Amino acid sequence: MKKTLAPGERYRLEPLVARHDRRLFCSGSDELDRYLRNQASQDGRRRVASVFVAVEKTSGELHGFYTLSMATVLLDRLPEPLAHRLPLYPSIPAVRLGRLAVHKDAQGHGIGTFLLMDAMARSLGSEVAWVVFLVDAKDDPARMFYQSFGFQSFQDESRSLFLPRKTIEPLFR
Repeated sequence: MKKTLAPGERYRLEPLVARHDRRLFCSGSDELDRYLRNQASQDGRRRVASVFVAVEKTSGELHGFYTLSMATVLLDRLPEPLAHRLPLYPSIPAVRLGRLAVHKDAQGHGIGTFLLMDAMARSLGSEVAWVVFLVDAKDDPARMFYQSFGFQSFQDESRSLFLPRKTIEPLFR
């Protein structure tokens, strides 16, 4: 019987660079595939977003990617119990997971979770201050994926979700 490798054994996560072949990446979302092929490198060069890819160690193929950037959240968008503990600034610093996609042939094998955990760990490792980790789910299945990790929807937008840093930190101790 063939042993299935855990994502951390099968993939390495690294910043997107020119040598990564993006032409064959197909997640099932034309928007995300087009972004990776046509816009991601430019966003990285312009420092608009940091793009990280999951590269299969044996083949060198891209099987997933995500983007991170800094953001802000208006304090009045947060639930009162969380907002009450924060300084009374109009907005607070955040990290935004802008995009996350897994190649359709690799979906269902834990790579999405692997990418999300890496994004959170990488954000915690930064010396830049932030209070919440943001995601914008492209559809309801994506929203449910994030909610399975404890992400909460903002009251004014069900697909815009957040997770407080204080909730994430214990996962990586």
